[in-house]
Parts: sequence; structure tokens; C-alpha cells
Amino acid sequence: MTHRRAVFVMIVVTLLWSTAGVITRHLEQARSFEVTFWRSLFNAVGLIVLLGWLRGPQALVARICTGGAVLWASGLCWSVMFTAFMVAITLTTVANVLVVMATAPLFTALLSRFLLNHRLPARTWAAILVAGGGIAWMFGADISGAGGSHLLGTGIAMGVPIAGAINWTLIQHASRSEASSDMLPALLIGALISAAVTLPVAWPLQAWAPDVGWLALLGVTQLAIPCVMAVTAARTLAAPEVALLALLEVLFGVAWAWLGAGEKPSSAAMFGGALVLGALAANELFALLRRSTATAPASV
Repeated sequence: MTHRRAVFVMIVVTLLWSTAGVITRHLEQARSFEVTFWRSLFNAVGLIVLLGWLRGPQALVARICTGGAVLWASGLCWSVMFTAFMVAITLTTVANVLVVMATAPLFTALLSRFLLNHRLPARTWAAILVAGGGIAWMFGADISGAGGSHLLGTGIAMGVPIAGAINWTLIQHASRSEASSDMLPALLIGALISAAVTLPVAWPLQAWAPDVGWLALLGVTQLAIPCVMAVTAARTLAAPEVALLALLEVLFGVAWAWLGAGEKPSSAAMFGGALVLGALAANELFALLRRSTATAPASV
């Protein structure tokens, strides 16, 4: 996959990821851990079909059984991300969760710098800071609730960027070794762990048919398909770049909430969104220009 195509794939991924908040707000019966269980279960079913088609059933099972510590560590990270996000979004506002998730590039950049010795260019650090400032500007006035559930939800949401930073770093580490580079089965491991952990606390299940339909949509089109795309793109992109592009999920989430739930963004959200888009565009433009200069002939 070329770098330009990987960037495009990640943009599509964030567009699909961003539908979680607005769809969750349309649920009528399912709550908290039950939402997480159904979403993870349908995610696992979708991944079994998709990865079985891509890898073959026998190769998929063999990879899971012999994948080693890196694959299972990545699967554990995915399970934390799957579980923490949905539990947090049922305890506090979507804005609170998205603000916390916006810290992912900082965690990822620091981990990749110290664990993978990635020397990040100044433009990437600048883009991270500007994008983070844009997110803070967007939702700074909307971080609501000092009550117990809001604080608990915000704390749980912190598990998403931390696990995500570890996960992208693991994927980058695995991409250096041909023997352990196939990290797609980690998605299935994560989905199964998340479903298994949340089922006991979600029982008895109370969701009715419309809710199950929405959750099936979340599990397959909002999670299984884009996560496979993200892992594939992450083999080409640097870990901090993946995390930076993932910030687009916040902008798309605002748009979905506006179109699907009538939540019109404020002027602060519009200005902050412009900062995020500008930071992402500038980072990618400078990277493109640098690659073009490096590959150009020395003389005309």
C-alpha cells in the first residue's frame, strides 16, 4: 500500500468509526455493558467472516494459536479499546469521551519515540499540538458534568488512547518482522475477550430487536471492517501519523451528531475543527513535498 492510499484508507476508517456516538443515542433498551457485549459479539462474528475470507479458516486459527506474545498483547489492547469506549460513552457525554481520545497522538508519539526510536519531525509535533488545541477549543466549553458518572466515564475513556498508543506501537514493531507482521487476527482476539468479559455483567440481556439491529450495524460496519482497514494502513504509516489521522473521528462525530441527532455544532466547534483539519492537511502536505523532493532528479 502506498503512503497516499494508506492516508485515504485511514480517513475512511475514521468516517466509519465516528458513527458510534450517534447510533448509540438511538438505542432504547440496551445499556452500558450490554451495549458493549452486543457490539463486541457482532464485531467478532464480522471478523470471523472477513478474516476467514482473507486468510482462510485454518490459517486464521493457526495464526491465533501460534501468534505469540505480540499478537495477544495487541488483542488485549483492542479489547480495552472496544470495551472502554462503549462503557464510557454510556456514562458521560460524547464530547467528554472525544476530548479524552484526542490525547492519543501525544501518547503514541512518546511511545514510538522511546520504544521504536522514531525521530519525529518538527512538523509532526507541531501538527499534534495544533490539532490537540483545536480539539480542546471545540469541546472545552462542552466538557460537562462533575458528578460521579461523568467522572467515572471520563476516567474509563482514558483507557482508549493509552491502549491505542500501545497498540499502534506494537503493530509498527511487528511490521519490522516478516514472521510476526500479520496482526489482523489480534482484532478477533480483542473482540472475543471484550464479549466474554462483558457478558456476565450484562446478564440478563434486555435489548430488543431494533436495538440488536443497531448494535449489529455498530459491530460490523463501525468496528470490524474499519479496524481491519486501520491495521492494514498502520503497516505503511508511522504510529504517530495513524493516531493523528484518527483525530478526524472527532470531526466526523460532530457531523454525524448534527445530521443524525440534530446537534448543531457551535462556532467554537467550527473553529476548532478548522484547526484540526489545517494541522492534518499541513502535516500531510509537507510530508508529500519532502518525499517528492527526495525522489526528484538531482538536476533537470
